[in-house]
Amino acid sequence: MSATISSIHYCPVKSVSFQSVESCKIKKNIGIIGDRIFAFAKDLDQEKAKLFEKSTEERKGKWNKILTLKNSPALNKYNFLYEGNNLTLTFKDKEILKINVNNLNERVELSNKITELENSLNKPIILMKNEDCPFFDTSISKKVDFINSVSLINIQSVYEFQKKIDKKIETSIFRGNLCVEGIEPWKEREWIGKIIKINNISFKVEKNIPRCVAINLKPKTDDNSLNLLQLLKKTYNHYEMGIYLTALDDGEVIIGNTINL
Repeated sequence: MSATISSIHYCPVKSVSFQSVESCKIKKNIGIIGDRIFAFAKDLDQEKAKLFEKSTEERKGKWNKILTLKNSPALNKYNFLYEGNNLTLTFKDKEILKINVNNLNERVELSNKITELENSLNKPIILMKNEDCPFFDTSISKKVDFINSVSLINIQSVYEFQKKIDKKIETSIFRGNLCVEGIEPWKEREWIGKIIKINNISFKVEKNIPRCVAINLKPKTDDNSLNLLQLLKKTYNHYEMGIYLTALDDGEVIIGNTINL
């Protein structure tokens, strides 16, 4: 059986949102169009937030300057939907607030609404946007030499991990863009440094994805008692799940597409 794309996901807002789609557009040297194009700055004034928004050099290593599930687990209870110019904050699939992202006053209103809902978050938080260099982990990490990325998860690796620890694991915990079926568990780790093709789009397989405590959060809750991070280390002697890809072509990926080495 060949490796095929079983599901596709993207996150308009870094760490908070998670949307499933039937297909996605790929842009060379960027990745999935619309993925992680928004993020919330924290503990930054307007001028410093603008620098963080535009400059990848300004971002490097500054994980504490954006809202993430690692530093703000309460956000896991919420989701964002992005359609056209509208960004909608939801809770348990119910709309809380919809804004036009091109309206600066409405962006401030959204930031204020989030701090109103979660008083554990310190003001100010500022909604940032960058479509050309989204807020991928790889644009912030000092441990990689590439900026933009697409993440791929082998669902058989997740299932094997689930079986070994005897705990149900939802694949969405790992927030992968492309989920793949049809290959053996951990086979994807053999692709590092190679070129794979999906629907005639070439991707370079960069490295394994290191995981953080965010994977301990139960889906759609702020309950971080799963302890999956330590169980990964105990079971496999590493903290990794999935691989990073960089897009070498423009194109479209559709559920059911085959992966070719």
